[in-house]
Amino acid sequence: MDNTVKIFDTTLRDGEQALMASLSVHEKLQIALAIERLGVDIMEVGFPVSSPGDFESVQTIAKTLKTSRVCGLSRAVKADIQSCADAMSVAEAFRIHTFISTSDVHVEQKLKRGFDDVLNMAVDAVKFARKFTDDVEFSCEDAGRTPKDNLCRMVESAIKAGATTINIPDTVGYTIPTEFNGIITDLFNRVPNIDQAVISVHCHNDLGLSVANSIAAVQAGARQIECTINGIGERAGNCSLEEVAMIMQTRADYLGLRTNINHKEIARTSKLVSQICNMPVQANKAIVGSNAFSHSSGIHQDGMLKSANTYEIMTPESVGISKTKLNLTSRSGRHVIKHRMGELGYKESDFDLEELYQDFLQLADKKGQVFDDDLEALLYNKQQQGESDTYRIEYLSVHSGGGEFSTASIKLACNDEVKIQSATGNGPVDALYQAIKQAVDIDFEVSDYKISNKGEGEDGLGQADLVVNYQGRKFHGYGIETDVIEASGKALISALNAIARAQKVAQLKQQAEQQADQQKIHGV
Repeated sequence: MDNTVKIFDTTLRDGEQALMASLSVHEKLQIALAIERLGVDIMEVGFPVSSPGDFESVQTIAKTLKTSRVCGLSRAVKADIQSCADAMSVAEAFRIHTFISTSDVHVEQKLKRGFDDVLNMAVDAVKFARKFTDDVEFSCEDAGRTPKDNLCRMVESAIKAGATTINIPDTVGYTIPTEFNGIITDLFNRVPNIDQAVISVHCHNDLGLSVANSIAAVQAGARQIECTINGIGERAGNCSLEEVAMIMQTRADYLGLRTNINHKEIARTSKLVSQICNMPVQANKAIVGSNAFSHSSGIHQDGMLKSANTYEIMTPESVGISKTKLNLTSRSGRHVIKHRMGELGYKESDFDLEELYQDFLQLADKKGQVFDDDLEALLYNKQQQGESDTYRIEYLSVHSGGGEFSTASIKLACNDEVKIQSATGNGPVDALYQAIKQAVDIDFEVSDYKISNKGEGEDGLGQADLVVNYQGRKFHGYGIETDVIEASGKALISALNAIARAQKVAQLKQQAEQQADQQKIHGV
């Protein structure tokens, strides 16, 4: 049996379902390109039939990916499968992933059908999907709680219908590793055509066992793991990509398994997904947490000084984390910035050196020393400016003292118009937001707001993240500055620009519909 385990990333499908606000097409594309650079084999990028926005993002990513196989999700329904095919037809090759529930509780309570009906639906779905691609994956939803006989029947029938990958999900994170290993083993022993498909697993983390179950499954013969960056996803999340990849890398001596993951891209990809998705990584998270390679105990520190492998089973460099911190100040030249970005894993084509250097000088003048996280934050902030903005802050002033209220004044560019507005609030951020709200005349509500330090120490860059509710939709905004009030203002403007883009899309759609109606009237 092949010892290579395929990595199937579902960050942009299952992972995105857990976010407070939907990602824009631009943000999804950024994540997709980073995940492709990480080296995943298959990337599930959305559920095309779910919304026009999801269809557009799947289509956009399908056009762009070069090395990872693009995949779209569908229920065992022809309309869903057709939507997948339509969205991904722009790609040279693609996978359709169709699924249906198989456990008794799902079949009886959710689908309200008999198992034989469900089996026939699955077979019809796989056959229909094969009309569009020879790469069809079928999932037995809630396989962990499905009776063994029914599961074997379903797997055998799906393979016979043309499925080339069979996914066995622990949809509700219910199974124990030895139990899940037994399910996979039984399938290999009992399904006569099992050798005609790749067996995949998709484990959830409700009991904290998603990674353990996935490793137990590949030990039993599964050769695809479905996972997400940082383990994000429904409820307690999905199997963590970085953890299973590093388990198979670090314990290759015991498992005898490998992946195609470029391990040195792990830390950078984790950070990008965390930042764009507004999902902080816990400090003690395995592999990518800020404490993953930190040592506080005196005994540990003594051991590390003598030999790193006394307390580190893998090096931070192996996942793309640099131990060395260069002292970058306003006296540093361009060549130092270029060298540091190279050490962080960026190619020269990933950034404009002159633009980054000028931004670096401005930041260095403000805070003195600039760190690795600061450089990456500057680059991330610059990348986000590629989208046209409706609103721009030209000037802001906030006063907050011992009085009852804070006051804020703002000069805001709204397309070609400049608006000046002042307001009071219960604090400096509230006053600033009230001034912006009056200037833009949009009825929105800030439902979530937080500040985090993106550098090192008390003079690090502050990042503000918030979620804005507008007409039943949620929009995420962020801002990065040394001044947290400025960062907070930029975060709100970022969300308002996202609202403006959504309004433009709605207007274009309405115009297209009106034009189509006129053509019908005139018989065109």
